[in-house]
Amino acid sequence: MRPIRQLISGLRITLQKRGASIDEAEDLVQEAFLKFETYRQSAEVREPEGFVVRAALNLAVDAGRRKGRSPFSARALDDFAFADSSPGPDEVLQGRDRLRRLREGLEALQPRTCDMLLAQRLEGMTYAQIAAREGISVSAVEKQIARAVLFLTDWMEGW
Repeated sequence: MRPIRQLISGLRITLQKRGASIDEAEDLVQEAFLKFETYRQSAEVREPEGFVVRAALNLAVDAGRRKGRSPFSARALDDFAFADSSPGPDEVLQGRDRLRRLREGLEALQPRTCDMLLAQRLEGMTYAQIAAREGISVSAVEKQIARAVLFLTDWMEGW
C-alpha cells in the first residue's frame, strides 16, 4: 500500500476531476476512511487501498445522484429574484397618515420650540449649540425639547 498521504492526495484529485469541489472531495475521502474503519472491525480487508478508493468513488456517485434529485439549487442566493420587500400599499398609506399626523403635531407646537426640537433631532445640534443660537440656557432648551417630545408622543398616541 502506498503512503497514506499519497493515497489521500490522489483521491482528492480524482474526486475533483469528477466534479466534486475541494470541500466535497475532502468530505468524501474522510467518509470513505470511516467506512473502511467500520468495515475492518467486522471483516478482513485484503486490499485496503482498493477498498478506500472504491468507497470514495461510490460515495461520490451517491452524492451526485442526491444532488440531482435535490429540490434545492446549489446556486447562490444572489442569483435568485426575490419578491419585492418594499412596503405594501396599506403600509404606505399608514405611513403617510402617521407623517401627516406628526406634521400637524409639529405645527401645534410653539414655533420656537418646534425649531429647537428639529435642530436637535434632524440637524444633530447639541443642547449647548441650540442654547447659544437661541440665547437661552441649556436647561431651558432641555425642558422645551422634553415638553415637545412628550406633547408629540401624546399627540401621536391619541390618534
